[in-house]
Amino acid sequence: MKIDFTKEWCVQMAQLEGGAEIGVGFSAVDPVFDGELMEQRVHDEPKVAFGRFVRLMRRSRGLSIEKLAVDADIEMVELVGIEDDAHYTPDVRTVYQLSTFFNVPRANLLQIAGLAAPKNNRIYEESVRFAARSETVTALSPEERSALETFVAVLSERK
Repeated sequence: MKIDFTKEWCVQMAQLEGGAEIGVGFSAVDPVFDGELMEQRVHDEPKVAFGRFVRLMRRSRGLSIEKLAVDADIEMVELVGIEDDAHYTPDVRTVYQLSTFFNVPRANLLQIAGLAAPKNNRIYEESVRFAARSETVTALSPEERSALETFVAVLSERK
C-alpha cells in the first residue's frame, strides 16, 4: 500500500502543529507570537543595531554575557553571535526572551533582529542611526586589555 501525502495536506498539518516550517517559501503561524508571520533574514541592516542594542543594554545593567544568558534563559553562544556578528540571525525564542528581559515590545525587537518585515520605517531608520552612533571609540578598560592580551597570547601559540 502506498501513501501519498499532498502538498496541501502537509501545509494543513503544519498549520495545525503551529510554528513548523514547510518546505521552501511556506511558514506556519507560531501561536506564541500572536499570529505574526516570521520571515528568515528579512533585512540585514538593522541587525547591526540589534547586536549593539543587546550589548549596550547588557552593559548598562552591568551584566556579563554569561550572566545575561542565565538570567534571560538563552544560550551564551547565541548572545556572542548576536553581539559580534552583524549578519547573525538569532532564534525567534531568543528575541522573545530578550524582549521580555529588557522590557521592550517584541514586535519591534523582531524587526531590528531581521526576523520580521519592517512595519515601521521610523524604527528601521532609527536602528541604522543608532548603530552608527553607538560604535564605541573609547580606550579599552584594564579588564578588556587583559582579556585581549591573554586571548592574543593563546592565538599566537604555535604547535
